[in-house]
Amino acid sequence: MAVYTEVGEAELSTFLARYDVGQLLSYKGIAEGVENSNFLLRSEGGTFILTLYEKRVNRADLPFFVGLMEHLAGKGLSCPLPVQPREGDALGELAGRPAALFTFLEGMWSRRPTADQCGALGKALAGMHLAASDFALRRENSLSVGAWRPLLDACGADADRVEEGLRAEIEAELSELEEAWPKDLPSGVIHADLFPDNVFFLQGELSGLIDFYFACNDILAYDLAICLCAWCFELDGAFNVTKGRALIEGYESVRPLSEAERTALPLLARGASVRFLLTRLFDWINTPADSFVTKKDPKEYLRKSRFHRQVQSLADYGVSTKA
Repeated sequence: MAVYTEVGEAELSTFLARYDVGQLLSYKGIAEGVENSNFLLRSEGGTFILTLYEKRVNRADLPFFVGLMEHLAGKGLSCPLPVQPREGDALGELAGRPAALFTFLEGMWSRRPTADQCGALGKALAGMHLAASDFALRRENSLSVGAWRPLLDACGADADRVEEGLRAEIEAELSELEEAWPKDLPSGVIHADLFPDNVFFLQGELSGLIDFYFACNDILAYDLAICLCAWCFELDGAFNVTKGRALIEGYESVRPLSEAERTALPLLARGASVRFLLTRLFDWINTPADSFVTKKDPKEYLRKSRFHRQVQSLADYGVSTKA
């Protein structure tokens, strides 16, 4: 469930008076997402998404997120566009929370992505990286390699309650990742959370990207590695090389990877799988049973981590290696 803060009709109508969107007609909570409270809102001026930023989101980061969406939309990338009020900036306050109103993006996310959809995602991701190359603001990745060991430490001995020996296995993997993590690959703004539910399709075509609230500056190919983890495994845990090939080739059709990026991709995928393994593990252990947040099984990303450790080159992802 993704409504942590309830909003009354009267206070919402007062908030909307800042905008040229007409009278409020209806609104309802959106039961997806885990970070913020989201509402589908209809007014005389159309359909919008209202987002209230909850305590897990650093207020100081909001100008980066909102500014990035404005920048990307201005470059032609399809993403929610912050609605500008008549006076002031796009960020306001509602029900004691920072809040913003966004344009509504048509489409639905794919629960069983196809190879064609993976290819379209690769093209869109590369397009986003290019479009954001001149974005002026900067935000460090608070969940990059330096944050992973503190996350494991916060889980303590409880990690072994999920699977016996898990803590030692992650510690060994972290030692290798910390030693080998690349420092000189092309970097820029990445989405960092481009799971299938953050990509919309309409009539067979990719219609847009949403949920930029983990966006940050980091290694560009790491964003592609995250997508390999999120899009290219089947429900039984098997890696689908057809999807992997479509994703990487789609990306390279817009932004070709350097040889160094290609070589590093398996390592980056190991890092991506550990990142989501650890955040899921932390939530699994520390989220109260009566919380609104739906806990996700960390073992899914443990299996993905083990797969990526066996990968030797892009050939294992279905892509031919260059001579």
